[in-house]
Amino acid sequence: MEPFVSQVYFGDLLAGTDEAGRGPLAGEVVAAAVILDPNRPIAGLADSKKLSEKKREALFVEIQEKAVAYGVASATIEEIDEINILHASMLAMSRAVALLSVAPEHVLIDGNRIPPNLPCPAEAVVKGDARHAAISAASILAKVTRDRDIVQAAKIYPQYGFEKHKGYPTALHLKAIQVHGITPIHRRSFGPVKKILER
Repeated sequence: MEPFVSQVYFGDLLAGTDEAGRGPLAGEVVAAAVILDPNRPIAGLADSKKLSEKKREALFVEIQEKAVAYGVASATIEEIDEINILHASMLAMSRAVALLSVAPEHVLIDGNRIPPNLPCPAEAVVKGDARHAAISAASILAKVTRDRDIVQAAKIYPQYGFEKHKGYPTALHLKAIQVHGITPIHRRSFGPVKKILER
């Protein structure tokens, strides 16, 4: 894994942004933007998917305590179905950046596309969550927030096992859809859900 690139290169007000939840069949897509404080480093930042749930939860708290600013936003299931998941992800990231209480001087985005309507110069970074601490921090805030949301949904729809698969198309989830049908939180434009609707 490449080492994190220093924030200082871009100046202190560097924001990283990332999203969580492109692949699931259910739930909103959640994005976060974070401006880290170079004087208050956070140990253990990494791609959120490579961290244990316990480690993500601990870092979630530490990031919020030490960051200069952070914002968390989402795009709704209806928006995902209307404009597609890619554009909904971009929308969520734009919203997260807009929520920052301190205006960033530069924004780094995980991936190969730049969201519209950002307030400053921006750069897309492939595998940025493993290369830039600010993007990693954003990925952790986004994933923990989304996971918490979907676990709450599991209490409303217990027969779907959302707490186990977080909405991703696992065998358990696909079987539950076939047996019980779809819920209001399912993305109707996604293949497996669309097939059920067409029947």
